[in-house]
Amino acid sequence: MKLGAQLYTVREFTQTENDFAETIRKVAAIGYETVQVSGIGPIPVGVVADILKSNGISCIITHTPPARIKDDTDAVIADHDVLGADYIGIGMMPGEYCGSLDGVKRFVEDFGPAAGRISAAGKKFMYHNHALEFEKFDGRLVMDYLADNPDIGFTLDTYWVQAGGGDPGEWLTKLSGRVDVIHVKDMAWWDGAMRMSEVMEGNLNWASIIKAAEGAGVKHAMVEQDDCYGKDPFECLKTSFINWSNWK
Repeated sequence: MKLGAQLYTVREFTQTENDFAETIRKVAAIGYETVQVSGIGPIPVGVVADILKSNGISCIITHTPPARIKDDTDAVIADHDVLGADYIGIGMMPGEYCGSLDGVKRFVEDFGPAAGRISAAGKKFMYHNHALEFEKFDGRLVMDYLADNPDIGFTLDTYWVQAGGGDPGEWLTKLSGRVDVIHVKDMAWWDGAMRMSEVMEGNLNWASIIKAAEGAGVKHAMVEQDDCYGKDPFECLKTSFINWSNWK
């Protein structure tokens, strides 16, 4: 299992070609060799691929706009061929599908054909969870309904599983074989509120998570810290990298 950086963490520094290049240089200097491309500006995919390659970085997975995945599937697959990425990720289901069983079923119906075409192309459609997927409808979680479609893989997010009331280790085991990529960030309690923190700086059970991830066949753990609460996000990525490396 290899540790990578989810570029959404440093999205404010990836909106132009020059800023993206400098960000990748910094990420490589920390020691990361893999990234998830997410939240970047309108930079041509070929340019993104060249910048990554020149810094010795591989793109493992993206977060791609849902409408492109559903309506422009073949072009999305082609873009991932350019990037050398096998995983096409969606950050979450669009709001129009959230909050009801009918919506969840419509999401699976609407995105199922794209997921199938992605699988046929030798890649995987990867769904990234938040907490809302742990809502129950008719006695089953949204996660369960999503898992009914074998073409849907999961970028399981350890923090959001815990925030939704689930156990990250148990869910990794439950989705074994379908979680090639996970998101890792920690959960801390700070000033009376739950906060995201650097990996192994909070209270998640990392012994359980790592053991379950290895057993589930996870290949890539991507550090994602949506909010750094005023801290330098590059320093947050560095702390997570060091802590993970020392653990391993």
